[in-house]
Amino acid sequence: MRRLFIVISFFIVISAIPAVAVTKTTVAQLEALLSDLHSQSKSDQATSDKLKDLQLTEQISASAMNSFVQYQPGPLTIVQIRVLALEGALLPPPAAELPSAPAPDTATQSAIIGRAIDYTAKQFSNLPTFTAEKLTSRFQEGDDAVRVMTGAGSTMSSANLTVNPATHYIHFLGQHTSPILSERGVELPPAKVKGKDAPAQGGPVSQGGAGPILGIILMDAAHGKISWSRWQSIDGNQVAVFAYSVDRKQSHYQVNYCCFPRDENVGSHIGASIGGSAGGGNSANSSNYGTATSLEPFKASVGYHGEFFIDPASGTLVRLTTQAELKNTDLVRQEDTRIDYAPVNVAGKQYTVPTHSTVLTEVVTSGNSFSKFSTRHNLFDIEYKNYQPGTASTAK
Repeated sequence: MRRLFIVISFFIVISAIPAVAVTKTTVAQLEALLSDLHSQSKSDQATSDKLKDLQLTEQISASAMNSFVQYQPGPLTIVQIRVLALEGALLPPPAAELPSAPAPDTATQSAIIGRAIDYTAKQFSNLPTFTAEKLTSRFQEGDDAVRVMTGAGSTMSSANLTVNPATHYIHFLGQHTSPILSERGVELPPAKVKGKDAPAQGGPVSQGGAGPILGIILMDAAHGKISWSRWQSIDGNQVAVFAYSVDRKQSHYQVNYCCFPRDENVGSHIGASIGGSAGGGNSANSSNYGTATSLEPFKASVGYHGEFFIDPASGTLVRLTTQAELKNTDLVRQEDTRIDYAPVNVAGKQYTVPTHSTVLTEVVTSGNSFSKFSTRHNLFDIEYKNYQPGTASTAK
């Protein structure tokens, strides 16, 4: 009876949670809102609350971000502006910021793509081994709006039924700096530490990285579809933007997250009764009624799409975006990545390497892909700096 009451209460609480209304906003409208709130001398908390339900339809440029300083945003508002910028990192900028030059003809487009393939094969894929510092800022929403702990075999002495409205919104979780090793322009995964504890339940996230191997993305795209998108200005330079898409059958894109909880029956309730032996059966306990939880990875080969940002004269890749094509029933529902490349000086020589990365994820932390209230969004804002010559032994 108590279990039935808790289940009914669970759905009552869920129905009482107000839906979060999302307002789609342009960069110009965001600036107008900030200006208006500043003129009204709204508090930092009030201003940040206004921004929480916005969703940008355009990418915020660095110059636009810098212009917001005139509205004297407080720390809470700055976090929300940064969240909006990260969420829109893969969107095109406002049309007014795009170059007015006409699209190149088909032959010129093919020549630009050819230079990009040549650059990747002969230069980027032959980058030396480097060490660098990786600064990761993590933003996250709460795991669940509603938590229920109950059931036979549970170690909880009572049910815990709570609602925390703050978990609807993405907030700054923290940042850390770690040393990394890169080979041929790709960040290597950290060495496994013997005896290290397994990831905590509900903790499957991507920590970002230099992203998929550029040469493989170009190879996949060559077997998929590549089309002209637009001209765009990046750091004052006009670059050619091409859209691409890769079918799952031609894809070498792997989604691999660890770890998700999986519940399994540890015994049968047959022979157990509520009244115990007096009622003709054994008492329900962890050996005859309940579940055991293990942690398992989610792995999938998926199709994907994105954009190449290419310097038309040299073929240098200055930006790459990838968006994995995942299903709503997958435990990982979103993995979008943007990688920015820029020239850096290492030991007196100039190399174009990853300098910034943005990763947007959505995962089903409960391990149940049909659970509506247990998805979690993570945003990772990653900066690479202080590149130095390295060797394979450097990471040890």
